[in-house]
Amino acid sequence: MDSDRQRRGPEQPTAASGTARQFRVLDRRAWRAVPWLLCFWLSGCVNFGYYQHLASGQLQLLRQREPIHAVISDQRRDAELRARLALVVQARRFAIEALGLPDNRSYLSYVELGRRHVLWNLLAAPEFSVEARPQCFPLAGCVAYRGFFRRELAEAAAERLHAEGFDVWIGGVDAFSSLGWFADPVLSSMLHRDDEQLAGLIFHELAHQRFYLPGDSAFSESYASFVERQGLAQWRAARGLPPPDEQARQRQARFVRLILDTRERLRRLYALPLQADALRQAKAQVFAELREQYRRLREENAVADYDAFMAGPLNNASLLPFALYDQWVPAFARLFEEVGEDWVAFHAEVRRLGGLPGEQRRRRLAELGGEDNPPGSAAGSD
Repeated sequence: MDSDRQRRGPEQPTAASGTARQFRVLDRRAWRAVPWLLCFWLSGCVNFGYYQHLASGQLQLLRQREPIHAVISDQRRDAELRARLALVVQARRFAIEALGLPDNRSYLSYVELGRRHVLWNLLAAPEFSVEARPQCFPLAGCVAYRGFFRRELAEAAAERLHAEGFDVWIGGVDAFSSLGWFADPVLSSMLHRDDEQLAGLIFHELAHQRFYLPGDSAFSESYASFVERQGLAQWRAARGLPPPDEQARQRQARFVRLILDTRERLRRLYALPLQADALRQAKAQVFAELREQYRRLREENAVADYDAFMAGPLNNASLLPFALYDQWVPAFARLFEEVGEDWVAFHAEVRRLGGLPGEQRRRRLAELGGEDNPPGSAAGSD
């Protein structure tokens, strides 16, 4: 959700005590509002156990926040932590001033999680479909994943879905956006990334707060991914750093293309009038060929290093993140060029595009991306 209406003035308040008081006030409000907001926004009160878990996790994050500027100015805190948070402050300011992203209360506070990931996302897809099993919520629309603050809960849910015949995949999440509902903190899980990746993550998450399209995860994530990548190119230029490594970018693009091509092969396979056993055999062959293609390309240093991912289970669900985060990035890149690389015009055009009916929107994106036939949505679009 767009958060421009939450503009509140200077990036760093001058009084630390005043900032702490603001967070305490917001916490008291959150205690009253979060249960109802999460009930309607995330779960619709259908699965009370899941809703209770989400409410508890979100409230814990809100209660643990401390102002970033207080951490940076505290000489007793770890020097590396203070340096990383200072970088976040710079990246946030750049996002607002150079990329047209919202100036709100997000990323002005810090939370030490005590664990590697903040969430674990569970993705599921039918055995013979490349489309996600959608998770539909009243305000967020249908998304391709369901998030859990505890890994064991994600694994238990995955086991249930697997027993029903779904392909499942679980991935750890470093950060997430509340889409402007709350003042999202910087999380310790985000600081495992290098400086450039950390800045890019700030750009990505703030893009979600600039515009988010309920019901179309591929549109929303691809938009944020483009803002992240283009924003990083401008961030490097503004800091006098060389352009991003073009060869590394090409290796990354080749891997993504390999995954998306495999997904399209599976889409065509599942459309064939074959018996289940024949489909399973052909499906296994497609994934075996994917592994072999990746092995050859890695030997030639032609693709990015995804060895850990490729060594894990490969199925319809494991391919979904690439469809979500990368599917429409070329289309948004072309749109950015069409508006003269003007961020204000670009965000406005993205909003206009998001207002189109689903099929019309996908046709326009396919046209921008140079595709003849628009693929289906990874999340069950509107």
